[in-house]
Amino acid sequence: MTQALANALIAAAGYLLVGLGFSLIYTTARVFHFAHGMVLTVGAYVTFALNIQGGLPLSVSVIGGIAAGTLLGGGIECAAYRPLREKKASDAVLLLASIGIYVALQALVAMWFGAGTQTFRSGKVPAGHQLLGVWVTAPQVAIIAVGLAAWVLIAMLLQETKLGKMLRAVACDPDLALTRGLESTRIILTAFLIGSALAGASAVLLAWDTDISPTMGLKPLLMGLIAVVIGGVGNYWGIGVGAILLGLTQHLSAWWLSSKWQDAIAFVILVAFLAVRPQGFFGKPLRKGAV
Repeated sequence: MTQALANALIAAAGYLLVGLGFSLIYTTARVFHFAHGMVLTVGAYVTFALNIQGGLPLSVSVIGGIAAGTLLGGGIECAAYRPLREKKASDAVLLLASIGIYVALQALVAMWFGAGTQTFRSGKVPAGHQLLGVWVTAPQVAIIAVGLAAWVLIAMLLQETKLGKMLRAVACDPDLALTRGLESTRIILTAFLIGSALAGASAVLLAWDTDISPTMGLKPLLMGLIAVVIGGVGNYWGIGVGAILLGLTQHLSAWWLSSKWQDAIAFVILVAFLAVRPQGFFGKPLRKGAV
């Protein structure tokens, strides 16, 4: 049971990193950024290319991978979403564009690096460490530490800083924010850069913990999205709670049933929340107003 709880916390921290970035982009730009999963994948592969193929130190490669994910996310916003928004494209068009970008980038990654699985590890795999009665590896400890740190920092950024207030203003009403001198395009780009940097960080940590493949970004994206739905879109403390609840549900069910049911249970939870409480635990229901 103790090991299952530790595994749940590790999984929750990974979901949290992806969910925080996705939620920040969605609430600010109002675009379902499905390509966020490929931002994660590209960050992992750039780290792999710099470290394993290029022979650079791991620390330099990690910085390069996070930077690549950040720039890719910003580039997608500038080259794809912003022109579509300027043409008053609908949400469905933006979603289709995001899916198209995901598919195209996945194909490019598979063509360049191959469709097989790659790994950072070489030689003998080091044993884990026993901590408080459970076994964890160094990458798993890093995932928990970075996930918790990002959770606190993003929540504080949005609540306590001028940039956070600008992000929340544009997310609430970009036209009204413009009357206060806030340029929505610049603020939205900032949201994409921050959210993509979080995806790049999660990419490096997940690749260090497991392996990388062209499809590696899909599951973290979907699990992060479920955590966002459970906690409430835009409620960043709630997203952390949602990630923890999702991780606990998945790993305790695996302890009682089987690990093959983990993903199925996650999607059952998603459907249940969408049907019963779509705003999540801490979100507020939308209300129509007439003027």
